[in-house]
Amino acid sequence: MNSLLITGTDTEAGKTVLTTALAAYWQKYRPSQSLGIMKPIQSGIGDREIYQKLFSLSQSSEEITPLYFQAPLAPPIAAAKENRDVDLGIVWQALTKLQGQRDFLLIEALGGLGSPVTDELTVADLAAEWRLPTVLVVPVKLGAISQAVANVALAKLTRVNLLGIVLNCTQPRTEEEIEDLTPVGMVRSLTNMPIFGCLPYLENPQDLDKLAQVASNLDLEQLLQFFNPRNRFINSP
Repeated sequence: MNSLLITGTDTEAGKTVLTTALAAYWQKYRPSQSLGIMKPIQSGIGDREIYQKLFSLSQSSEEITPLYFQAPLAPPIAAAKENRDVDLGIVWQALTKLQGQRDFLLIEALGGLGSPVTDELTVADLAAEWRLPTVLVVPVKLGAISQAVANVALAKLTRVNLLGIVLNCTQPRTEEEIEDLTPVGMVRSLTNMPIFGCLPYLENPQDLDKLAQVASNLDLEQLLQFFNPRNRFINSP
């Protein structure tokens, strides 16, 4: 498998920051290997536009986001407002095509693991059914521990291949605050999941050099140890 699904405990957890950080790292340090990025379903203006602005992907808008709805709402609700269905067949075809074309594919999920994709399916259901290795972004804030525990429990219940957790500072945090709000040892113990690191708060989340730098501070080898060796982030700077 050459794909990584990035999901979070909720909206605004930091999925886009992690996705763009990994993409910036890849394009800076692994330019000989092709990268693809997907936001399979998007409601309203958002992540697709960020990817198109920051990266040279040689992907059409439809290849980045196969399903797009106008209203910034959960997909089944946004689709209903346009008298449309959430056609996952379109998403699956685009996904498998990109997997065959690119050395590595980053997939940013919508919302959190429990977010609805259709009236019957959640992000967790799709991650499990499509067998996508997944990383969970947990924002550093009060309540983060319980959110991490609940999302990992959902992942285990639905048999998601959850590789581990990345913490993310959605606002400036001191080391003491990070330890108080998301103590790594406790989160690791309660979830039985590896913690790949913590992303700092970025004043400019579109600074590619800074994004690549913060990605290099993550434990990328541990994060991607289950992938094809030719796609691993080796020899980190």
